[in-house]
Formats: sequence, structure tokens, C-alpha cells
Amino acid sequence: MFRHTPLLAASIFLVSLFGVTSFARPGLAEQKLFNGKDLLGWEHYLVDADAKMTDVWSVQDGLLVCQGSPMGYLCTEKEYKNFHLVVEWRWAPGSEPGNSGVLMRITGEPTMLPNCVEAQLASGSAGDMYGFQGFLIDGDPDRKMEIPDHELGGHLRGLKKIEGNEKDPGEWNRYEITAAEDKVTLVVNGKQVNEATGCDVRSGKIGLQSEGGAIHFRTVNITPIVQ
Repeated sequence: MFRHTPLLAASIFLVSLFGVTSFARPGLAEQKLFNGKDLLGWEHYLVDADAKMTDVWSVQDGLLVCQGSPMGYLCTEKEYKNFHLVVEWRWAPGSEPGNSGVLMRITGEPTMLPNCVEAQLASGSAGDMYGFQGFLIDGDPDRKMEIPDHELGGHLRGLKKIEGNEKDPGEWNRYEITAAEDKVTLVVNGKQVNEATGCDVRSGKIGLQSEGGAIHFRTVNITPIVQ
């Protein structure tokens, strides 16, 4: 015998109102971009054409380890447009903290700073945001900067963080990055530290920079957002 329940009734109402229930939308499962075992699903670019990916990137004890040199980036083979991205990182214990970044919506010719938006990882600056090679970002005028002819970043746009929330070097930090159409929001260790609007909207690769500092990653997970 078919019986209506309160949950079923609510589901029928949602279907009639929206055509599909919110919990039935596809593509919302979290995916591990880094599996903790190898670099399957990743490719790379290095400014030193003679260098190998393994000279810079390796997997050790379940961690993704970046030596920081030569310069370049590791990036996903797949492209992503709207997503919630979780990245956990720390500066290599016992080493001097340096520079790195999370690159998103990477497209175009590979360069040290490709056409993309970056969530900064440089020690003391996590939460800053940059657009390279003309990538559009906008936000609070008091925190904006623009360099039309940056040596490496081309037409570079920046948006300084509202406030910092990093832990001491050597401790684990957590980025939660949400890219939803033209808005990109950055949360560091549970506190929202930046939000950019007017961003370029397109599918692109996700990247992790090698930029002079030895850095470890233990989580790189993505949840696609269905608009």
C-alpha cells in the first residue's frame, strides 16, 4: 500500500515547485584531487624545461610534498568552473616559510603565473587574491591594486585580505575556497578573510605553486557546484 509521509509530501512539493529536489541534484559529491598515494590526475609546468615533475613534487607518508624549486606549478588534468575547494597545507617543519599559491580556473599558455585567479599561500599573506594575465577580479576599492604590466603576471589585479588567520609556520592550515560564478570567497581556518566579485567565469584547471618555499599538502578536495 502506498502511503504519504511528511518527508515524501515535502519532496513532492519541492519537485512540483522546482522540478527536482535539491538533494537529487547531480555532481555534488566531494572528490579527492590528491589521493594520498600518487600524482594520478595531475600534470605540471616548470620554468626549467629540463626539470622533471619528480624533482619538485613527491608523495611521502600520505603528504604531497613540494620542494619549492624549480619554480612552476602542479595542476589537475581536469577543468572545474564552480566548486568548493578544501586545501590543507603547512610549511615544511624546520624550514623557512616561503611562497606558494592555489591557482584556479587556469587556462591559456602555461607560464610561471598563468591566466587564472590565485588564492595566496605566501607566509603571512594567506587570504590575498590575485588575477594574472588579465584575469578579472574586483572587490573592496580600499583593498584593490592593479599593475597593468607586471613582469611575470602580465596585467595583474590584486585584492588584499580583510585580515589574516594563519597558524604558526609548521602547523597545518585549512583553506576553504568557494568559486560560484563571478564570486570567489576565501576562508582560512574557519574565518572568512576575502571575497572577490566580478571574476572571470570559465572552466579551468586547479593548480598548486612551486614558488621558493618547501610546502606540504595533506588534503586537496573539491566539490563541484551545480548552478
